[in-house]
Amino acid sequence: MHDTVQKYYGEILGSSLDLQTSACKTDAGLPAYVKPILAQVHNEVLARYYGCGLVLPEALEGLTVLDLGCGAGRDIFVLSKLVGEQGRVIGVDMTEEQLAVARRHEDYHRKAFGYAASNVRFMHGYIERLSELELADASVDVIVSNCVLNLAPDKASVLNEAWRVLRPGGELYFSDVYTDRRVPEPLTRDPVLYGECLSGALYWNDFLQLSREHGFADPRLVDDRRINVDAELATRTGNIRFYSATYRLFKLGNLEPACEDYGQAVVYRGTVPNHPHVFVLDKHHRMEAGKHFPVCGNTWRMLHDTRLAAHFDFYGNFERHYGIFPGCGMGLPYDDSTHDIADKRAGGCC
Repeated sequence: MHDTVQKYYGEILGSSLDLQTSACKTDAGLPAYVKPILAQVHNEVLARYYGCGLVLPEALEGLTVLDLGCGAGRDIFVLSKLVGEQGRVIGVDMTEEQLAVARRHEDYHRKAFGYAASNVRFMHGYIERLSELELADASVDVIVSNCVLNLAPDKASVLNEAWRVLRPGGELYFSDVYTDRRVPEPLTRDPVLYGECLSGALYWNDFLQLSREHGFADPRLVDDRRINVDAELATRTGNIRFYSATYRLFKLGNLEPACEDYGQAVVYRGTVPNHPHVFVLDKHHRMEAGKHFPVCGNTWRMLHDTRLAAHFDFYGNFERHYGIFPGCGMGLPYDDSTHDIADKRAGGCC
């Protein structure tokens, strides 16, 4: 499949206009602060963009960011502006044709952003084998990836390598394509379906389990949308539904399997650049500046034990436990009603 993907993105696709689905070409919901940065990105780089989401996490100033499957470098150059001249962005891709475009315009972007020296580096290699590129353990603050994990034949190795190179408290923030069921194996051999980011996509629940197996105990869904598949391709994919989704996975060894309530809360200070009024951790945590916001233990750690800590005030600790956090999708499994046994037999297990 490596050869299939390299041919598809290196030879068959000349620009994003050649894609047959919307899976790998969307800029929906671009925040206002990103638009002037994109206006400075070279047109050839923009034309070779194949992404399915926005992979620009908050609070990046001065950090080392790694982009898995960086392609022609659109996200790399935007990130290079967000990390600042003292930050660093590393891009890894296996397609030489894409990297050639990125490298050709490296100096153009250095001058556009007014940097004395380039703060980006492009590396040819496989995202499943970062050790071959001499990326050391715990050497990266944030990893991003835009519609690439589905193209990797060995997705477990990608997650394993991401965990290895991330520093404690680091984050994997990425967008990818997922399905509502497992893709039949014969479809994964279709070069067009695979190249269009469809038949290599993970069933969403398999992804969650895989993430947990490789250390990312509490994957958080940030954003998602349904993907419209071209009519001709839909005849091959049948009733499978495809979604673009953005997740954030933190390298925190003390996260629990469930959302546990310790009576904790946080207050967002409104100090994250470009986010003065609201900080959105994920789909279920939208924190207004200055407002007391109750959180579970895992959310408390995601804010307290990471680069985000400087932007929050924290209340409470882990000394007292109150059970499962309300509204997290699970609760006490036992029936504590006073109804007699005959009444309880009416229902059934889901």
